[in-house]
Amino acid sequence: MKILLVYPHYPDTFWSFRHALKFIGRKASFPPLGLLTVAAMLPAQWEKKLVDMNVAELTDRDIKWADLVFISAMSIQRESAETVIGRCRNLGVKTVAGGPLFIAFHDQFSQVDHLVLGEAEITLQRFLDDLEMGVPGHIYQDERRADLADTPVPLWELADLRKYAGMNIQYSRGCPFDCEFCDITGLFGRKPRTKQTVQLLVELESLYSRGWRGSIFFVDDNFIGDKQKLKREILPAIRGWMEKRNYPFYFYTEASIDLADDGELMRMMVEAGFQEVFIGIETPHGEVLTEIGKVQNKNRDLLVSVKRIQQAGLQVHGGFIVGFDSDPPTIFDSQIRFIQESGIATAMVGILTALRGTRLYQRLRQEGRLVGDTTGNNMAVSLNFVPRMERSALIGGYRALLDHIYSPDNYYKRVKKLLKEYRPLYTGRFNVQRGYLPALWKSIFFLGVLGKERVQFWNLFFWSLLRKPRLFPLAITYAIYGFHFRKITEKLRENVA
Repeated sequence: MKILLVYPHYPDTFWSFRHALKFIGRKASFPPLGLLTVAAMLPAQWEKKLVDMNVAELTDRDIKWADLVFISAMSIQRESAETVIGRCRNLGVKTVAGGPLFIAFHDQFSQVDHLVLGEAEITLQRFLDDLEMGVPGHIYQDERRADLADTPVPLWELADLRKYAGMNIQYSRGCPFDCEFCDITGLFGRKPRTKQTVQLLVELESLYSRGWRGSIFFVDDNFIGDKQKLKREILPAIRGWMEKRNYPFYFYTEASIDLADDGELMRMMVEAGFQEVFIGIETPHGEVLTEIGKVQNKNRDLLVSVKRIQQAGLQVHGGFIVGFDSDPPTIFDSQIRFIQESGIATAMVGILTALRGTRLYQRLRQEGRLVGDTTGNNMAVSLNFVPRMERSALIGGYRALLDHIYSPDNYYKRVKKLLKEYRPLYTGRFNVQRGYLPALWKSIFFLGVLGKERVQFWNLFFWSLLRKPRLFPLAITYAIYGFHFRKITEKLRENVA
């Protein structure tokens, strides 16, 4: 059979980094890991082709070539996914769909020929068996959790790695915490499931052998869910592999704030090549943390925890949310103050969204406060529930918050604060990736000459050269990030106005 795997277009949002990617000549942040993994589960003799609509155009010729079109998407890609499904239907090519969008909204996708939901290691083979017998069904669901020992190495050869800023790997699924607003435990459970050490090293080797050098994102929703296995097996093995290969990669991931409590774990992560970590901080307001069940963030000084992680050698990126029931009118000022004092340059602030499959969604439905489904963009101001705070006050406060933290003056102050706190581990090797030097010249021209941030840019430029010369490339990277964040903030302001 001929299988076309399609990843729909991802709109311009905080995490798209689209404005930043132009500086390094890349089309998208990461390849579609889920589709590449599914491709590896399909019969080896089948012909396979990938079209990631974020890096290439999907043509009618591509669709007509295929016997089946496999589509995977997140909620934020819905509009593009629906267009792809419609095009396939018009051209008479059957579709197979899975992934978060279709798991959450499968009742709204009757036009998809075959819905393969849940974890592909369990449900995909049932579909393939029925397909072979000529009786494929419309929907395949299973609540069981997969053994990640069954997960194959992604079929990287389908993707043009040169078009991406980074690669991605999944080590684990599940999170031991159960925050009210989060859908991860609904999708993957509370007991972390992990790959075997040898699997992980084989995946690293597969990327290395294909010539990849640079960043790799461990996409786990909480990388430190099983701390003991990390310290006992995984991190020592990664460190050994990295030393043997002369540190060709650097890693970043997502983790809970209790990472700050384990100095040994932080040290081992840094020694293994981890440089960045995204932390769900959400709010500095204790009553809200109680409301949402964010137990790991309670009873601690969050600022101290962030600084401890930074000083251990990990840049902290943070997620923040406004719109909780317990938010006081002062929450916007509190969030601004915390973000500025923490030195979290990459501060992703969103308005609360009620996602299907969460305890929050169930509660708001029982209270009669749901007013629609989410777009998947948590920076959108189209609330899908009735907030306790007056709606105009919430949206106005949110806009003012973003305007403040991503104004050039405040953003660059945070970058400096981060660079002062950050204590990286130097491995003696620096890999200059393709696009780095052109990015420097582009940043000088677009930020230092034409940009609104030119005063702050040159201040950071010379300060880092003189005071933190080894962090100069990182300073330029954050300057470019800041340009993207400012563009997204300006776009939001225009849409709300």
